[in-house]
Amino acid sequence: MNILTVDHDLCKKDGICVAECPGQLISMENEFPEMKRENEEFCIDCGHCVAVCNSAALSLQTLKPEDCLPMNKELKLSEEHVEHFLRSRRSIRSYKDKPVDRIILEKIIEIAGYAPTASNKQPVKWLIINEKEDVSKIAGMVIAWMKHMIEEMPDLATEMRLPRIVSHYEAGTDRICRGAPHLIFTYAENIHSYAATDCATALGYLELAMPSFDLGGCWAGYVNFVANAWPPLIEMLGLPKGHKTHGAMMVGYPKYRYHRMPLRNKRSIVWK
Repeated sequence: MNILTVDHDLCKKDGICVAECPGQLISMENEFPEMKRENEEFCIDCGHCVAVCNSAALSLQTLKPEDCLPMNKELKLSEEHVEHFLRSRRSIRSYKDKPVDRIILEKIIEIAGYAPTASNKQPVKWLIINEKEDVSKIAGMVIAWMKHMIEEMPDLATEMRLPRIVSHYEAGTDRICRGAPHLIFTYAENIHSYAATDCATALGYLELAMPSFDLGGCWAGYVNFVANAWPPLIEMLGLPKGHKTHGAMMVGYPKYRYHRMPLRNKRSIVWK
């Protein structure tokens, strides 16, 4: 069976699918689009051909037009909406003592799963630390690593301001996980060259999706670093062999509401 099938009754023979195929794998043969057998192994299942066909004439083995969510022009954001939405993004570091329902967590991950990946490899996998007690335990493991660094590599630890974070933690202020009810990791198999970028992009999508569900998040940089460097945390996470975390995010309901959007540095732009 061919990877690409075309309904000749629906096809308008306009060649748009040919023009839009990223790998130039489709050609017009006898007035209709076709993917030759020798090109099939290079298809990355991106779905561009199915998505761009305005008559729903094309199907892939892995994707049919009826499986796709149709584009809705009425939902297109205005320039003002886009600016307001992106400028209003905040890193949330104070959370309500309220867990997020699993259905909601699964929904925002489902949305984030549409983030682009290199060559549509879709290597991103997700790990949810669902219990707040486990999130706190992970924070304690990160502190243990910091104490180890302070003892073994004091100069570097000072440069990274680890003593200050440890002292705050011991005084009752968690600057690692901030009291968040959940942690979400993205990880991938080491064989993927762009795994780090793909995982970071997916977490970026996740963070941007959360406000619509009244949620907020913050990148847990210390957690992600230690997750690949400290044996006790590596063991706790239990990732499959040959996999590595590339991002971690605190997730929960924001405790406070923001009322304005701070400015940022003037953009550095080079035109050539």
